[in-house]
Amino acid sequence: MRRPRLPRTRTGQRRLLQAVMAGCVLALLPATWMYTVTGDRLRTTADVPRTDVAVVFGAGLWDGEPSPYLAHRLDAAAQLYRAGRIKVVLVTGDNSREDYDEPDAMRAYLTRHGVPGGRIVSDYAGFDTWDSCVRAKKIFGVDRAVLISQGFHIRRAVALCQAAGVRSYGIGVQDKHDITWYYGGTREVLAAGKAALDAVFHPDPRFLGPKEAGVSKALASAR
Repeated sequence: MRRPRLPRTRTGQRRLLQAVMAGCVLALLPATWMYTVTGDRLRTTADVPRTDVAVVFGAGLWDGEPSPYLAHRLDAAAQLYRAGRIKVVLVTGDNSREDYDEPDAMRAYLTRHGVPGGRIVSDYAGFDTWDSCVRAKKIFGVDRAVLISQGFHIRRAVALCQAAGVRSYGIGVQDKHDITWYYGGTREVLAAGKAALDAVFHPDPRFLGPKEAGVSKALASAR
């Protein structure tokens, strides 16, 4: 296989450099968009505005239990509930096969940490961030929410939920910078492009289904 040759003329080299620079700019545009639309929407558990609903995104299971990253997200939700800053937790995750059930594992964890089962609502078709945001709005009727995820993911979550019609604040929980953290941060650079396309074209989730009254019923019981 012949190796591609670099341009030898100054004009060719200049055009190549311009093409590379243009490619870099285009690659960075989605990340720039995310930072722009989420600039004032990030908070901590101490200063997030009181909001009826918190949305916790799935982050994997280890032997049927929440992974450490997911457990930290759930800890933040439980803390907000105990402090009276939220009333209901919507747990959204993957239940695409019988032997893998993120939402039920998340529910069980929260109940062990002081959140009543009647204040937890499960979304079993949160297969990715966009699906979770669209379903929160269209299926569960959530108009405003606190979103909880890791710091490297929270801007994308807020940007997508805002695009889906959910006025959102985000809490990015902190974790040690291990290999999973670095992988997640790298993945976000690539995921930003898909997020921008989702925000523009509003594709249907993998599974939409009928509307569910779980959130409204949980809020009614809270009042």
